[in-house]
Amino acid sequence: MPSHPKIVFIGAGSLGFTRGLVRDLLTFPLLAESEIVLMDIDKDRLRAIHKAINIIVERGNYKAKVTATMDRKEALKGATAVVCTILNGGVDIWRHDIEIPKKYGIDTNVGDTRSVSGVFRALRTIPVMVDIAKDIERLAPGALFLNYTNPMAMLCRAMQRETRVPVSGLCHSVQGTAEMLAGWLGAKMEDVDYTCAGINHQAFYLEFLHRGKDAYPALRKLVSTKQWAYDLERVRNEMFLALDYYVTESSGHNSEYSAWFRKRPDLIAKYCADHKGQGWNPGAYGYCLDNYLQREKTWRADLKKWFADGAPFEMGRGKEYAAYIMNAWVGGDLFRFNGNVPNTGLIGNLPDRCCVEVPVMASRGRLNPIYAGSLPPQCQALVQQSVAVEEMAVEAALTGDARLVYHAICHDPLSAAVLSLAEIRKMVQEMLLRNKKWLPRFKHLTV
Repeated sequence: MPSHPKIVFIGAGSLGFTRGLVRDLLTFPLLAESEIVLMDIDKDRLRAIHKAINIIVERGNYKAKVTATMDRKEALKGATAVVCTILNGGVDIWRHDIEIPKKYGIDTNVGDTRSVSGVFRALRTIPVMVDIAKDIERLAPGALFLNYTNPMAMLCRAMQRETRVPVSGLCHSVQGTAEMLAGWLGAKMEDVDYTCAGINHQAFYLEFLHRGKDAYPALRKLVSTKQWAYDLERVRNEMFLALDYYVTESSGHNSEYSAWFRKRPDLIAKYCADHKGQGWNPGAYGYCLDNYLQREKTWRADLKKWFADGAPFEMGRGKEYAAYIMNAWVGGDLFRFNGNVPNTGLIGNLPDRCCVEVPVMASRGRLNPIYAGSLPPQCQALVQQSVAVEEMAVEAALTGDARLVYHAICHDPLSAAVLSLAEIRKMVQEMLLRNKKWLPRFKHLTV
């Protein structure tokens, strides 16, 4: 490993995330003198984040070198590790992933991971992500690639299939949910142990222990008898009470991944709306999209104010996994996390090589996935359906097969709960035509 690692951020204009991660990684002695390369296609965002990162370096008295470029290939040359947070097409394109299905009766809350919106986001993004991975393979052989871009499982599956780059996708849901459940139980995180496995946003805590004892009975009693706890995560708590294992991603996301919660207005009102101000999900269509549209309008003013206020920023190390993983990668302490990797027998009852989210141990120059066993059958049935849709979507994105896009959406649980096959076909056709500019591999857009 080089004495001065080169850490590259693709999509560095994700201002809040990039600032926090650079702050975290520079607190590790092995990374404190890194070359930080910021790459983005948005000149204004790139200029802003370059200025912000230089402030962090100066404030921390670090010896890191910071450069900014719009040239991806130049940025990647000789990289030690690469972090990716991109949005291909921007919010103005993404909005159609939500607005077009809405016309057909599919009410989407987040729209970045699976169901109709997740599939079309994958179709636009997979070619770009595979190109990035191939650039890494050629320009920085052996570099670690950490992906934060959604839809996580489909993007990682495509890159892991098409390249030999050591790539893992990272998500906040596993550690975030574990902390949430510990808080509900009044437990300290240092007293909690768990094994979590499945696919991104649909992994389950196969065991959740407090001081070595099964915590599920206490958790089941809590969500069954305490209205405040039930209301905080109505969708996930319903799934827990039915499936017996707690799922990782929030209720807003998970309401889109099954046929149970968003197929009728009364069900959306019951399970997906704000209850007594607890507020995980206001339930309005396009909630996440509305936030992004608002942020697009105000980010320049918000950033200008941040600089004018003296760039206030907590300099202590945070909990972002990528920094700990990179530290282990260059020879620091081993670090265990849940990552998205190919299924090489890690989960016995999911398809070979599909992208799974399991425990991984990061060490010097290696990511070592840990065997997780099989999912309980009631959880496997749900996950398997998502995997089948994702496999078809990945194949469609890599081959330009429009018919396979239709087949994928036919088997999407939410679409199938709301629409007929003919209605799904009409919707998919409209979305393919709307995305024509962003689907260059598709020679024919007729399904």
